[in-house]
Amino acid sequence: SRYRSEERKKKKLLEELGENSLPYLTPADADFHQLWKTKYSKLVFRKSDTVPEELHQMVQESFLTLREHNCFFQDLVRIKGKDFLTPVSRILIGNPGCTYKYLNTRLFTVPWPTEGYDIKYCSPQIHDACKALMRLNDYLHIEAVKALRGQNLSETKEIKATTVINREQSLATSLTEQGSVSKDQSSVCMPEDDRSLQNRTSYNLTLLNYMDPLQMLYLKQEPYFGMGNMAVSWHHDENLVEKSTVAVYNYSCEGDAVEASLNISGRDPAVWHVGLKVAWDIETPGLAVPLHQGDIYLMLDDLNMTHQHCVLAGLSPRFSSTHRVADSSRGTLEYILGQCELALQNLQTDSDSMALKSLEAAVVKQVEEIHNEVEFEWLRQFWFQGKRYLKCTDWWLKPMAKLEEFWRKLEIMTSLVLSEVRKEQQIEEQRKETISCFLLLLKERQKLRQEWTARCQSDAAESLPEDQKPECYPFWTDDDECNMPLPYDLEEVIAYLQNLVQWIE
Repeated sequence: SRYRSEERKKKKLLEELGENSLPYLTPADADFHQLWKTKYSKLVFRKSDTVPEELHQMVQESFLTLREHNCFFQDLVRIKGKDFLTPVSRILIGNPGCTYKYLNTRLFTVPWPTEGYDIKYCSPQIHDACKALMRLNDYLHIEAVKALRGQNLSETKEIKATTVINREQSLATSLTEQGSVSKDQSSVCMPEDDRSLQNRTSYNLTLLNYMDPLQMLYLKQEPYFGMGNMAVSWHHDENLVEKSTVAVYNYSCEGDAVEASLNISGRDPAVWHVGLKVAWDIETPGLAVPLHQGDIYLMLDDLNMTHQHCVLAGLSPRFSSTHRVADSSRGTLEYILGQCELALQNLQTDSDSMALKSLEAAVVKQVEEIHNEVEFEWLRQFWFQGKRYLKCTDWWLKPMAKLEEFWRKLEIMTSLVLSEVRKEQQIEEQRKETISCFLLLLKERQKLRQEWTARCQSDAAESLPEDQKPECYPFWTDDDECNMPLPYDLEEVIAYLQNLVQWIE
């Protein structure tokens, strides 16, 4: 997997380094700007005084509101088969039905107020906070388009679509008025390169981060350059549309306490920084860019692929809003509901009985794959995060109930395949092929159920407060009166099918 190959590269890099640290530059160094321009040119920085004051106020207030309402949570992530709580607490806000997956954990958006959706928030303040972040999202979209054009990364040397520019100007003014950009405005007829530009900057969600370093008992040390305490280790952002921009709004709650300490070399440990390095390269010095209250930075084009970044902790608490174009090909509610509908096309329902339309191996395979997808990528991921979303909204409860209803039908479909392959009415070749691929998917299901059961009982999971404890759901035992057609533990079913395959041979 990509993770293992990165681990190998990391090990090799650290071995090459031995006791030495690689050099890195901060604004105090003479060559800092030259290095930035030549090796890190796709990192774009906007000082806080370039951002409208009114936007700062709205956004910063929304951070504080969400913290007061206890909406930030540490995520239980899984790295190399082990479960960890992230040092940073997070909440995902974005388009209704969107999700974002990182380190084997799928986060579900708290929807921002979107036209045409009925979204109930737990309080008017939470509604206002989500609305403010949606405004910030619109603002950062415009900034990213400008930055890409400024660097001629819009895949064209000239700007052809004036419609977009007009839209930007009207949007900039509408930021101070009500409302956000509606979807149909953005699909004005534009040339291909402009459409690509829009696609790579149309953020569908923001992942908000919060951390108070003084509350942390332990923070990892940056391993290559000696940059000090890390809040977030070196990484590439995952699950994004290729070459899409990531935009970050930084809010370090600096009191008067944070005065630059002038007598140290390297970065000031009291100030938060973003660290950058060229991936797996020890020739190019690293970069540590200080982040102050209200600063914004953009990672353009393929910077997120060619470089890695980390977040270096200061001493004050810090919020950030990280706007992304999440790859939503398989990560939206609309997608998974469509998959369920597709699978159920193989179910014939008469008034009193159910039967499968086809037992072809390809059809069975497709249906059972969707069964696994809805169970492990959606239902278990959602309930694994306890009741955290109810702190903000109940929006996801209905869709989850709908997915569970589909999933129960898929369990029935699995049991129908089982009873059909028991019969000897099929042509031997076809029957054997069906059983073989059915068996593979049931083994996968059994393995994943065991993994999720274990994840829900890990030490990290047990350490969480009651309302955040993972729920292993759906779960049932044979004595439950839950009308489940098959057992939770598929061991016996799998053994039976394995014998059957051998017997047919």
